[in-house]
This record gives sequence, C-alpha cells and structure tokens, in this order.
Amino acid sequence: MSLFTLGIEEEFQTIDPETRDLRSHMSKIVEGGKISLQERVKAEMHQAVVEVGTNICYNIQQARDEVIYLRKHIIELADAQNLKVAAAGTHPFADWQDQLITDNPRYDALIDEMRDVARGNLIFGLHVHVGIENRNQGLEILNAVRYFLPHIYALSTNSPFWCGRNTGFKSYRSKVFDKFPRTGIPEFFASASEYDDYVNLLVKTNCIDDGKKIWWDIRLHPYFNTIEFRICDIPMRADETICLAALMQALVVKIYKLLKQNLNFRSYRKVLINENKWRAARYGIHGKLIDFGKQEEVPYRNLCDELLDFVDDVLDELGSRHEVEYIRTILDNGTGADRQLAVFEQSGGDLKKVVDYIVEETKVGIF
Repeated sequence: MSLFTLGIEEEFQTIDPETRDLRSHMSKIVEGGKISLQERVKAEMHQAVVEVGTNICYNIQQARDEVIYLRKHIIELADAQNLKVAAAGTHPFADWQDQLITDNPRYDALIDEMRDVARGNLIFGLHVHVGIENRNQGLEILNAVRYFLPHIYALSTNSPFWCGRNTGFKSYRSKVFDKFPRTGIPEFFASASEYDDYVNLLVKTNCIDDGKKIWWDIRLHPYFNTIEFRICDIPMRADETICLAALMQALVVKIYKLLKQNLNFRSYRKVLINENKWRAARYGIHGKLIDFGKQEEVPYRNLCDELLDFVDDVLDELGSRHEVEYIRTILDNGTGADRQLAVFEQSGGDLKKVVDYIVEETKVGIF
C-alpha cells in the first residue's frame, strides 16, 4: 500500500421504518450490493449491521467521493427493501437479545468462545486505514499517535443510549466493547518484531487464530501496511467521517515527518491515555482532558486548538485543510451524541424521534 493512502470502513444500522427498531434483513442489502459494490459491502456478526468500505484512496477528496457514493448506494438498496439506514454508535433502544446472528462459521466460533459478550456487542464503528512504508515505521508512529486517540474519539462520540436508557455517556459504545479481550488503548511496543512476537505467542497458545482478533483502538493491520484507527463511533454525517479520517491522516504524516527529522515525540503510558479516553467517552467535547506535559486539566476546546496547530503545516500538502477544519463545525454544532440528546430532550424523551433524526442526518450531504 502506498504512503498515507486512506481506506474508510463504516458500520451502519438497518432500521424498520415502522417500529424504528433494528431489523435483521441486512443480508438482502448485502446481496443487492454485491452486484454493484463488489467487496465494498459485507455482512457483520449481527444481521442488523451492514459494513461498507472504500477502495484505496490517494487523497481526502477521493475518500469523500467514495464515502458519499457508498452511503448513497446503501441507503438506496435499503429503501428498495423498505428499510432505513442509520449511522450511530449504538441504537437508541434496540435490545441485543432480540438480534439475529449472521450464519457464518467465523461468527459461530466467536459466539462459541465469547457467548453473551459477543452476542451483546451490538455496536457500530468507524475504522480508518492510513498507509505506511513498513511495519517498523508504522509501529513508531502508532506509539506516538496513541496519545491523540482520546482527542479524536471525543469528536466522534455518537452513542449516548443503550437498550432504551440515557447512559450519561457521550459514547457508550466503547463501554460495550470493553467486555471483549484485547480492546482499548494498546501498550507501547519497542519494535515491530516485539509486536509480532506478542501476536505469535497468542496464536501459538490458542488465544487467537490471527492478528485480526486484536481489536485495539489502533493497530498495525495484520495483512496490509496500514495503521488502522478503530476507536471512533460511526458519526452521523459523512462530513464528520471525512473530517476524522483527514485528521488521522494528518497526525500520521506529522509524526512521520518528526521521526524523519530525528525529533522524538514523547510516548505516554497506556494507563495515562486511558484517563483521557474515559473522559472523552463520558463528556465528549464538553469536558476536560489532561495535558500530561503540563500535568493539568485543559478544556477540550483548548486542546483542539493545539491539535490543529500541531498538524497545520501538513494540511496544505495533503489538500485537507478544509476537511480537518470541519472540527470547528463539530465543536459549534455538537457531536452526534450532543445532537441525539437534544432531540431526546426536545421530544420529551421519544427515542423513536431520535432514530428518525439519526436516519435523516445519515443522508446529509449525500442526496
């Protein structure tokens, strides 16, 4: 894979337009999409989840075109089956116990191993791949970029509800996923060989069958020369997805350039980064994160300004200034979670109205 290319995967909910509940008819969408989208659409473990993934994109404009095309196509395929498509990290009121599992040996094995932890994993994420030269370089970048994961995550928060409850979190999706093994912020690894030794040990001892069962918030992809960001909720709007992907790409490029100049970027311990991840999940963009260099709490907006300053010198060469600066729109309008909660309050707690809002927001900028 070429340097700093992008690949974006979005996981969508399939919604019954009458009940607004999840509907397990995703296979019809996938079958319809296989003709036109080929491998860019696929089933997930729960039948109410449909995932689409872009081709390799060489700049953020190409990525935008692909994301919009895929969203448009999936929405149209769903419409043909009298279904709606929604982009949120969790469904506002669906119960995981009612959801059907896709018939697939891989998913059967996962359920057999993890039981209700796997069955209950009814969540929807955004995964972004950024191309790198080689695994050693990728590991160095990964170690450094871990620090920024809570900053990125806060912007994506879009899952305040779970099983009909207002959880009090801006992103409850990560709390659900935390039940899985090998999730969360990864440890620091000194080299790609140390990372590979870890993976090989898990394979040898029958913990996993390959590196794809390491579900960290960021990872070296086991098969491609990419760093894969996995921490984000799927955002409601395509513009938000593109903003987050552009920010991830810019951070990778910035850290790559620092490393090429032999400028060290300090790596922080997982236990410290986790403190910020918790705050991001709970408060989104409205809380404070810890600046570990200053050893003090800082309002999220201030850290966002610093983050934009940090990547500023790579945005023009990437052609992504407009996309990254959409962060300011997210700060002004609120994340998906903020907007879901506003609809919830305005409607007197009507979660069906929240679903309707998510469905409409998923289409913004597409048609």
